[in-house]
Amino acid sequence: MYKKFSQALILVLESSKKRLNFKNIGYLPRWAILGFDIIIIFISLLATKITISNISNQVFQLSLSSTEILLVSVNTIFFILYRTYAGLIRHSTFLDAVRFLVATLSTVIVILVAYYVYYLYKSEEIIFIPFLLIYAVISFCGLFLFRVVVKQVFEVYLNVSQKENQINVLVYGTDENAISIASALKSEKPHRFNVLGFIDKSFKNNSKQILGLPIHSVTRNIAVTLKIHKAQALILADKTITKTESISLIDKCLDYNLKVFRAPLISDIEENKNITSQIEKIQIEDILERAPIKLDNKLVAKEIFNKCILVTGGAGSIGSEIVRQIAGYKPKGLIIVDQAETPLHNIHLEIKSNFPNVNYKAVVCDVRDLNKIKNIFLEYKPDIVYHAAAYKHVPLMEAHPSEAIFANVLGTKNVADLSQDFGAEKFVMVSTDKAVNPSNVMGASKRIAEIYVQALQEQSNRNLKKSTGFVTTRFGNVLGSNGSVVPLFKKQIEEGGPLTITHPDIIRYFMTISEACQLVIEAGAMGNGGEVFIFDMGEAVKIIDLAKKIIRLAGYTPYKDIDIKVIGLRPGEKLYEELLNEKSSTLPTYNEKIMIAKMQTYDYKTINRDVLELLQLALTQNKNDIVKKMKEIVPEFVSMNSDYQKFDNSTDKAS
Repeated sequence: MYKKFSQALILVLESSKKRLNFKNIGYLPRWAILGFDIIIIFISLLATKITISNISNQVFQLSLSSTEILLVSVNTIFFILYRTYAGLIRHSTFLDAVRFLVATLSTVIVILVAYYVYYLYKSEEIIFIPFLLIYAVISFCGLFLFRVVVKQVFEVYLNVSQKENQINVLVYGTDENAISIASALKSEKPHRFNVLGFIDKSFKNNSKQILGLPIHSVTRNIAVTLKIHKAQALILADKTITKTESISLIDKCLDYNLKVFRAPLISDIEENKNITSQIEKIQIEDILERAPIKLDNKLVAKEIFNKCILVTGGAGSIGSEIVRQIAGYKPKGLIIVDQAETPLHNIHLEIKSNFPNVNYKAVVCDVRDLNKIKNIFLEYKPDIVYHAAAYKHVPLMEAHPSEAIFANVLGTKNVADLSQDFGAEKFVMVSTDKAVNPSNVMGASKRIAEIYVQALQEQSNRNLKKSTGFVTTRFGNVLGSNGSVVPLFKKQIEEGGPLTITHPDIIRYFMTISEACQLVIEAGAMGNGGEVFIFDMGEAVKIIDLAKKIIRLAGYTPYKDIDIKVIGLRPGEKLYEELLNEKSSTLPTYNEKIMIAKMQTYDYKTINRDVLELLQLALTQNKNDIVKKMKEIVPEFVSMNSDYQKFDNSTDKAS
């Protein structure tokens, strides 16, 4: 009966949808609700009179006696006393029913007391007691039913009006986490997702139901299963799903332009936030073909706890994440250095808000300014230095080689020298895969910085004295970092395309900012000095494939909705990056994601002399002389797609 009523209501509301919009109806004033309740009890009184007259074969009288008026008046007084009109009808709950019940019972009690008092004095009955009881039942049911009907009308109407915006989904998983997520989505108002059923990967529950919804097995492509059951999206809610399974499901859904969402674990759901807002769209980070990284937190905690940590470039995408992660290990002091004022202010506010107990300082300073950096070391005497300050954009550094030298070489020399002079325990340099067989000025400048740091360590080893341990970490592209390809693609999608790639065959290794910084911190903790740590970046990604996936994740079709345009290689850009050159090999560490590169060692005096000469040339702003000197220091530096190719010998060009 209820189901038929709801279906009929839906049809009526759909037909009147264009003429009537309940969303525009404000909440009724309290006096109006009280008025409706009084009308209902008058109707209840008339229904009671009709019922009694039929039972007793008496003539029905429409007029009200003084006793009946008293009954309605007392009932109204208790409505006011118990504030039954204060609730919002469309949001009525069990408490509203309790208020009506108490008001009705109070009315019955007062009238019964009045009845017996009057009977004692006058020996006359002022009211027929069965009449009173029947009235109480009818009035309570009428008041309660009125609110149920109004609430149902609004709910049905809102469901109909919101159906256009709801996403039909199947929930992947049948464990307790998937069931809890589906239950929460079904009960939440307003609905964002319309849950059609569950997908069971074990093929065991086909004939069963959960929460009144069917369970389906994937007997073919997951996307086909979704299409068959008219689902527009898949919610991954199975907590046992592996990274490999997840990537496979996502790829198959994206191929058919179906959306994929990731549900949190029930234990991770934030309080005071609706579940819908915590169902997240799959991001490009979720489909990196790499196993999750596990850290040795004890080693990292021992390295950082109760020590003063200095982070240069602390407002950049890498440096700021290093700052966040270090703040969680309770350092004695945290010094954040950067020359970019606004990003530094942002990370300052973030640390202040999220880590109120951390003693930190945000210092505006350029690592190229030796005196200012020296004053920071004098004041704070850091135990560990993470050097993330650098210029990183290849085309810009190709056009301004002197700036690459000042920021990446001089800046590193300043901070490394001061780390040694002030007895810092460790200096951890953040480098890049572009320093391997560099094809551009930026990569070559980072390689020179690496060589200088290694030479410092070699000099300390020869002097046989305890000094700073110089550690270098090297990894590839970072998803979401400032100026990287993923934010660029997302911006181009927002603008309607096209997405621009430099070459159809270009490939890159990718890692998330969080993962990269985790590995930097752990590598720094395990290093003793002189190591060049390289990270397992997973499988190389073809940039054109990455572009297609990002377009599909945004809900569009590549080349149809959003075009992909090849614009040609940029100056200094090569088709693929490497983490090792052909003359190097690696040694494993206890963390399978971190390896130690066996590198050529360098004489400090020779490298220091070369670096000083390079810095003098940088002052002249003569691009050609600067690049020629860089190629002299780094013989494997062979320019690609660049004006500086003319300085490479014929052998290099052939290679």
